[in-house]
Amino acid sequence: MRVLIVAGEASGDLHGSGVVRELKKRLPSVEVFGIGGDAMQREGMELLFHVKELSVMGFVEVLKHLPKIFSVERTLENIFYERKPNVVLLIDYPGFNLRFAQKIKKTNGTRVIYYISPQIWAWKKGRIKKMKSAIDTMCVVFPFEKDLYREEGINVEFVGHPLLEELNVSSSRTNFFQQHQLDATKKLVAFFPGSRKQEIEKIFPVMMKTARELRNKLNVQVAVGVAPTLDADFLQSYLSPKDEILLLSNRTHELMKHTDAAIVTSGTATLETALFETPMMVVYKTSFPTYLLGKMVLRISSIGLVNIVAGKNIVREYLQENATVKNFYGETKRLLFDEPYRMEMKRNLSNVRHSLGTAGASKRVAELILQTQM
Repeated sequence: MRVLIVAGEASGDLHGSGVVRELKKRLPSVEVFGIGGDAMQREGMELLFHVKELSVMGFVEVLKHLPKIFSVERTLENIFYERKPNVVLLIDYPGFNLRFAQKIKKTNGTRVIYYISPQIWAWKKGRIKKMKSAIDTMCVVFPFEKDLYREEGINVEFVGHPLLEELNVSSSRTNFFQQHQLDATKKLVAFFPGSRKQEIEKIFPVMMKTARELRNKLNVQVAVGVAPTLDADFLQSYLSPKDEILLLSNRTHELMKHTDAAIVTSGTATLETALFETPMMVVYKTSFPTYLLGKMVLRISSIGLVNIVAGKNIVREYLQENATVKNFYGETKRLLFDEPYRMEMKRNLSNVRHSLGTAGASKRVAELILQTQM
């Protein structure tokens, strides 16, 4: 059996790695190849392209990278016809994946499964009609998405959210602090600037100015979670020799769990942090044209996944012109020292976790893939 998987971002690599692991466990002879990252490769997937080559965001930024994206798309299409996979699994990354699905669906016998729905509830709802002819099964991770697809006559399965199986952190706070020479008597503030260089360039300088304010005025410790698609040296270039700021690679979930407060760039990381019930804020900053276009097409008032899933704003969002040192500092101070505010937020975050079903999304998706050959 041959399975082609396409994941174009760091989060897709993380979620896809669980599916590859479950496929290999159930059918060791299965060939898995496609676009992914280090996590999927470790589980036995043959990488044709790395997510680092495709991970860009924003309307303007994507336009600049279109030649590269189209080149990868053409090559992948040729490989599809050469190797004739039995199943294609597309993970999120809708602009690329939906185009690819529409092209390959002309080939008889290949099943197309889409895992982690495009955010049609946020924008481009018209996509759902195009998906009907290109997708055999939608595997959705939010309960409210199921009805959207059923109404359009698309076969849909709610598999639960993969983060529920990926966020197993065994280390204690004491051990975590000892391993990284952190002071157990001081509060810890964590920054999660995102997984793309474009995000870092816009938001990280503001984050680090805030970090210096927090260290000087509140005597707290500061750590930065480095996404797997980024080199820590790239983030280090924004720091001065005097900055006592800890950069942590491959320890993101531990940091989310053990920090006292978090400043998180909008994306999957907001939901990851929420599932640890860690008090947080959502921040976002991009180029002005991209932001303007986004405001024109978005159909929802919140951009943080944690607030979207909750159905209300349970954490503050500081976007674009409001993404300032003053706002970041003020909200962090409240998150650290306003105990009723912290407890109310933690209760709301707990409700979000319970709304996402039970662990086992990777297993359910793998079984759906294998069922196509029965």
